[in-house]
Amino acid sequence: MNLNIALLAGDGIGPEIVEQALRVTKAIAQKFGHELHTKEALVGAVAIDATGNPYPDETHELCMNSDAVLFGAIGHPRFDNDPSAKVRPEQGLLAMRKKLGLFANIRPLITFPSLLDKSPLKTERIEGADFVAIRELTGGLYFGQPQGRSENGDTAYDTCIYTRMEVERILKLAFEFAMKRKKRLTVVDKANVLATSRLWRQISKEMEPQYPEVEVEYMFVDNAAMQLIQWPKRFDVMVTENMFGDILTDEASVIAGSLGMLPSASIGVHTSVFEPIHGSYPQAAGKNIANPCATILSAAMLFEYAYALDKEASLIRKAVEASLEAGAVTEDLTDDKANALSTSAVGDWIVAYIQNC
Repeated sequence: MNLNIALLAGDGIGPEIVEQALRVTKAIAQKFGHELHTKEALVGAVAIDATGNPYPDETHELCMNSDAVLFGAIGHPRFDNDPSAKVRPEQGLLAMRKKLGLFANIRPLITFPSLLDKSPLKTERIEGADFVAIRELTGGLYFGQPQGRSENGDTAYDTCIYTRMEVERILKLAFEFAMKRKKRLTVVDKANVLATSRLWRQISKEMEPQYPEVEVEYMFVDNAAMQLIQWPKRFDVMVTENMFGDILTDEASVIAGSLGMLPSASIGVHTSVFEPIHGSYPQAAGKNIANPCATILSAAMLFEYAYALDKEASLIRKAVEASLEAGAVTEDLTDDKANALSTSAVGDWIVAYIQNC
């Protein structure tokens, strides 16, 4: 099979982790006889520096003409620390999501036996946790208009807007995921306060009869934040709006032991994007210490979702789990910092495992 993949490394540790995911992708392609073609493009702060645009037209054209996008991270402290900046790296991410029609972000969370002691939560609470969070990605506060600040700068405002179409399509996806899993769906909202959440709940209740086998529960976001930590094993498929999903899935990373272990797939109308859920971690940029596993596992999702190549995806996940069991990990996953592997050394280990399987 021909694999045409766009590489958007982005900022901070993005180039380092995407490099290792690409090495793994090449090893898989060679092992299974696929023809791999890749092209790189700019996004985020590096794109602003080069073109003035965090998501240049050339980058969008490459994404549209590719089968899938493997994405690293965006963000830089000089923008984070400048509230007056008119152009920001994150605008590139939002533009990419909007232009590619990426309305759904799929974030699976599983626990790895060898990492149970790395979580701040008790082992008995997290062992066996396995759920999927589905986050609406192109609506809500992050995209609502109007948005801005008053002329004197003393007042700022954001607008949260959802349409029936946006809510129906993400809920349809969530119900379908639930049907393929344990037939349990948790809809997270704030319907006791927010009008948009009441629309979500209304539409979900209208859709329930279409999926009579699915057990649906409704949970306020503050309660969901608590229960994720207290009883993570109670969840199977969770669906929520944009900002709630952003916050809850980062919170859920402690269940897996590290933010560096969680992949994601952003899917929708056009080309799908596969990326780790963490940020650009600028403090580690160029030091070869960042955990590449979330990006490598995102490559596994790429094989699964973009090409329906389940054997290839399964081997990547097997290789990552084997590296964890062998202690071939970066410093975020070990107390023995002196013997922690570098980013590239973890990539070496996983590539070697795939080649020798």
